[in-house]
Amino acid sequence: MTPQREPWNYEATVARLEDIIEQIETGSLPLQATFEQFAIAVRLLAQCEEFLDRGKERMNLLIETLESDSSC
Repeated sequence: MTPQREPWNYEATVARLEDIIEQIETGSLPLQATFEQFAIAVRLLAQCEEFLDRGKERMNLLIETLESDSSC
């Protein structure tokens, strides 16, 4: 049986990003680990941007629908 993954969560992802950034900024990681964490942070940022873009598109569609309904 494969373990179930928790659904993706924006707030949890941002918290993980903040942790990574703090580790990088404090210089507490060896250089190789810094590069690895930076690569993870870039991926997480891309996920957050995609999530926000999809949300923005949904909001715009809802606004358009409201405007179309109110003009009838």
